[in-house]
Amino acid sequence: MKYRVMVVDDECDIVEFVSYNLLHAGYEVISASNGKEAVDKASSFQPHLILMDMLMPVMDGVEACRLIRQNPLLKDTHIVFLSAVSDDEKQLLGYEAGADDYISKPVRMKVLLSRVAAIMKRIDLVENVENKLLCDIRCFSTEQGPVTLSQKEFEILKLLYDEPEKYHTREEIYSTVWGDNVIVGNRTLDVHIRHIRSKIGEQHISTMKCFGFKYEN
Repeated sequence: MKYRVMVVDDECDIVEFVSYNLLHAGYEVISASNGKEAVDKASSFQPHLILMDMLMPVMDGVEACRLIRQNPLLKDTHIVFLSAVSDDEKQLLGYEAGADDYISKPVRMKVLLSRVAAIMKRIDLVENVENKLLCDIRCFSTEQGPVTLSQKEFEILKLLYDEPEKYHTREEIYSTVWGDNVIVGNRTLDVHIRHIRSKIGEQHISTMKCFGFKYEN
C-alpha cells in the first residue's frame, strides 16, 4: 500500500522540500498552503498522515485540525503539527483540537522521515488488528451514533481495554503509544484521556492520582 501524506504550510520552500523528500521515500503527497485549503482537499485525498504548521493565514492549523476531526471520512487520519511554535499552551491547543503528535521545527529531514515511517507502521498495525474493541466502543454510544476516535485515542483505549481493571502507569502508556524516543508534554496524555471519556463515558476510565489509568467495564 502506498501511504498518502498531506503537507500543509504557508512557506513554499518548506512545502517543496518536505514534499520532495516524502515523494522520494515512496509516499503519495499533496500539499496545501493554509488550513482552509487543507480541509477542502483532505476529504477527497483521505491522507493517512497530515503534517501541518500551526501558524498560517486564512485558517490556522488548530482550527483546521478541529474541522478535520469532525469529518467521519478522516477519523483514521493521523495529524501531526510540524511547527516552530514553542509555547506549551499553544501546543496543548493543538492536542485539544485532536492532533496526535507535535514535531518542532527545525528538524533534520532524516529525523522527520524516520518519524513518518514510525507513524505509518503504527497505522498499519492498527488497521490490521482484529479486535472487538471497535464494536464495543460503539455500544457505548448507540443513542448518539458511532464514536469517532483519533489514532492516539484508539491506541490508548486499546491498551487499557485489553487489560481491564489493571492500572497502567503514565510512563507505560507514553512508551507504548508514543514510543520511547518521542518527547511529549506532561499534559498531553490528560488531554487524550479527557477526549476518550467524553466519547465513551466518564465511568469507563478510572484515574489513580500521580500513577496512571485503567479501563472499567
